[in-house]
This record gives sequence, C-alpha cells and structure tokens, in this order.
Amino acid sequence: MSVIFVIGGARSGKSTFAELKAKEYSDNVLYIAAATVTDQAMADRVKKHREQRPSSWLTLEMYSDFTTLINKAEFKQSEVILMDCITTMIGNFMVESKLDFDTCSAKDVNLLENKITEEVFSLINVCNENNKKLIIVSNETGMGVVPSYYMGNYFRDISGRINNKIGIQAEHMYFIFSGIPIKLKHKGEMVKWPQDF
Repeated sequence: MSVIFVIGGARSGKSTFAELKAKEYSDNVLYIAAATVTDQAMADRVKKHREQRPSSWLTLEMYSDFTTLINKAEFKQSEVILMDCITTMIGNFMVESKLDFDTCSAKDVNLLENKITEEVFSLINVCNENNKKLIIVSNETGMGVVPSYYMGNYFRDISGRINNKIGIQAEHMYFIFSGIPIKLKHKGEMVKWPQDF
C-alpha cells in the first residue's frame, strides 16, 4: 500500500490531478467525498465532479468512521481509494463540534484536532491493512491571507499540522500550482532538485 498526497490551493486543479492519478493506477476506484451539500453552489460543484469521474467508479460520502470501510462492499471491490478532501473533513468536524471558537480553550481545540488526526490515520491504516492504494487530496491553507477570526485561524493551523503529518507518511507527494503538478516526494524520498525534477 502507498499513500499519494496531492495538495494545492483552492481551485488549483488538485482534484482533477488526483482523479487522473487514480485512473493511472486502476479502473476499480472508490471515491470518498467529504463534502456535505449545504447550498446550490456546492451542489453544482458536486455534480460537476461526479460528471468528470468515470461511471465505473464507486462513491461513498463520508468524513468519519473510516474503520467501518472494511464492511462496505464499495471498499472491498476497489483497488484505489481517493479521499477528497482533508480540509473539507476538518471543516465538517469543526462545525459538528459546536465549539464557540471565539471563547473555547486551547485544550478544547487540541482535543478536536486529536480526534480529526485519529480519523485521518484510521483511513490510512485501514487502507494499509487491506492493501489499498490511497490518494489523499488537501488544501494548502498556510499560503494565503491570515484569517481575521478565531475559527479561521484554528482551521488554518489544524489543516497545516495535519497536512504535515500526511506529508511525512506519503510515499509520493505533489503540489498543484495553477494546474501544474510539482512532485515533492518520490518513493518516500524528497525530490532532489534539479536532478530529479
């Protein structure tokens, strides 16, 4: 099993690149969608992504309880698992927590971050234990404007730390910049520039 980590900014082309990678590896792909449809704009995005994916791909909409995947037919039938995306998952957990991020303690935020981290690694572990190739998509949230509100700051910080942990675990890692993939890790090793580029 290997983890392929695809990271980039909003609308950078990371999901499209991850889908192309999944197609390279197998026709038997399970797409795990972390998004929850909350408005028409999100519904339109979900519809567009569904239309881009091969009709043979299986889909599960979930962002937690990944240990239950071993009981799901979609997981058993698939060779490649594509999880899109970690930052959406983090946002879902933050909203679900009902924390008031303007007044909550650092301990509360740490407990939430630990819960999310455990969930991410349960996905990695269940794929590893069942010999599935896992492609994880995430947003790079640390290169933009610093949020002016507590929840945004916590979201950015949690995302950054979890992305770091996934990056360390990944066998292959790509940064998508304006639609252009830049390979950062290959077979568990950092790419040595410019020789390996």
